[in-house]
Amino acid sequence: MPDTKDPPAEEPDYDKLLRTNLERVFNERDAGKRAAALDELFVDEPVMFEPADVVRGRAAIAAVAGKLLDQFGPTFRFTPVGVAVGHHGLGSLRWKAGPEGGPVAVTGTDVAEVVGGRIARLWVLLNPPAS
Repeated sequence: MPDTKDPPAEEPDYDKLLRTNLERVFNERDAGKRAAALDELFVDEPVMFEPADVVRGRAAIAAVAGKLLDQFGPTFRFTPVGVAVGHHGLGSLRWKAGPEGGPVAVTGTDVAEVVGGRIARLWVLLNPPAS
């Protein structure tokens, strides 16, 4: 009997993709560079799920990233924690954020559905504040 199973799809480099997303989208202060990164890293019609909102499209995701950077000041940065993991189109990367060299303001995890090597859907999960 012939094998009718499809060969497994090649897995993307989840660590590289999600780290690049943090650096070139969510840490990028230049709107043009951020838009170019979104064009490269995200599918044509991506969706980002935040705790209080659903953001649709590259331009809207770019606007959210820019607003965060503007809101929290010139040295605010997202920094990966550990290595991203993933398989079968789903990857996750833990991160921390705050002023460069300063205290950590927030921690969380990005969970991404990856299609064709690009982010199709991104869930931003925030950890509760440390007590």
